[in-house]
Amino acid sequence: MPFNLSLSEREAAGLKRSLPVIERVGGRQLWANGKGYLNFAGNDYLGLSQAPELIKAADMAAREFGVGAVASPLVVGHQAVHRTLESELADWLGLEAVMLFSSGFSANQALIKALLSKEHILWQDKLNHASLQEAGLLSPARMQRFAHNDMAALAARLKPQSGLIVSEGVFSMDGDQGDWQGLSELAEQSGNWLMIDDAHGLGVLGQQGRGTLSEQGVAPTKVRIHMGTFGKALGVSGAFIGGSQALIDYLHNHARSYVYSTHLPPPQAAAILAAVRLVQTADDKRELLQQRIAQFRQGAAQLPFSLMPSCTAIQPLVIGDEQLTLQLADRLRERGCWVGAIRPPTVPKGSARLRITLSAAHSQADIAALLSALQESVKSEA
Repeated sequence: MPFNLSLSEREAAGLKRSLPVIERVGGRQLWANGKGYLNFAGNDYLGLSQAPELIKAADMAAREFGVGAVASPLVVGHQAVHRTLESELADWLGLEAVMLFSSGFSANQALIKALLSKEHILWQDKLNHASLQEAGLLSPARMQRFAHNDMAALAARLKPQSGLIVSEGVFSMDGDQGDWQGLSELAEQSGNWLMIDDAHGLGVLGQQGRGTLSEQGVAPTKVRIHMGTFGKALGVSGAFIGGSQALIDYLHNHARSYVYSTHLPPPQAAAILAAVRLVQTADDKRELLQQRIAQFRQGAAQLPFSLMPSCTAIQPLVIGDEQLTLQLADRLRERGCWVGAIRPPTVPKGSARLRITLSAAHSQADIAALLSALQESVKSEA
């Protein structure tokens, strides 16, 4: 059958994906097949997935409210813990209102499909996440992609008051940041709405961890739509969309994946709420993360591969060849380091990479062990 042929072709090209079974995972370590590894593949940037405060909050909420929300938010699923979380998120980020979603993928798809019509143009950075790109393809709007972080290219193509410009705070595969000063100026000049997907910036960048806009000195009011996730620096899962009260009221009525999905479980919402409170005072963890990033980049500069210019927790080492990327990931696992091997179509052809992610939970010795394993793995494949 056609899909069997497709899978065999992908396997031969080193592009077939498989699903590893992980027995336990945290910010610093994971266990698989009875063996422990240093974890350099997750997004637990501050190590909060194992924080006692989050575990306690989830446990207490489960005992008080049960483990499920039992219905969609607009039926009986929206509880006091959800409302408190939305209120504190809005206050933290300087937004009028916020609504919760089960995932960033769901939030992005709901927003774009609900907001845009065939009269609109959706302007997207070419490196935007798959959830944004797919939402654009499924929406009735016309999607136009502009060269990555190229403000001149976007300006040359923008039409006034034609729709929505979308980019990311921190790009998930490259680790670089969007140009939010440039984007906000273009949006203001053209009269188009602007949306940020700050999944990988929230919690680790900016004052009190408010994210990429805070890091770059851009006021939240310059961006009409804010999306962030709870499964990265906040250590849980789920997502939110924030903006004006009018926007959130509109989405309550038109975002189908929100209207017709069971709401976040109360223990999950309680854990996220604990994470939001913890992140605001986590300057020590953010400073520690920056130290680990600097240590890694200094050591990785000696490797015979291209280390992308990222100052965030995402540190991509571009290998190029898909099979060699897989082999290096295997050699690293043999040496106790779990690193993600990222290949097309997630990244462009010829740019397969080891996507190395760092956490404040990593020690100096952990980073040294990774650098040593990289050096030895490179030699073994030479």
